[in-house]
Amino acid sequence: MYAIIKNGGKQYKVQVGDILLLDKMSLESKDTVEIKEVLAVNTGELKVGAPFVEGAVVTLEVINEGRDRKVVIFKKRRRKDSKVKRGFRRDFTRVRITKIAA
Repeated sequence: MYAIIKNGGKQYKVQVGDILLLDKMSLESKDTVEIKEVLAVNTGELKVGAPFVEGAVVTLEVINEGRDRKVVIFKKRRRKDSKVKRGFRRDFTRVRITKIAA
């Protein structure tokens, strides 16, 4: 059994017990979150929503929040002496999938 959920403009295929890094939600650890933006659910047969499946809910448990590794963006144009170096660290919320209700 799996579901495809939408969070923060991205789509994730999840099963019970999976651990995901979602965009920061500013929650405490051990909190529960319900995501109702479920695009598809497979319980033996595939149910696809238009755009969301009615009555489908995915329950998440927050593990912790943190910051990801630094991502470096470096742009160089050859023979122009033009260089740009930028970077950022993504804030995330680590969650565990506890239940998929179709």
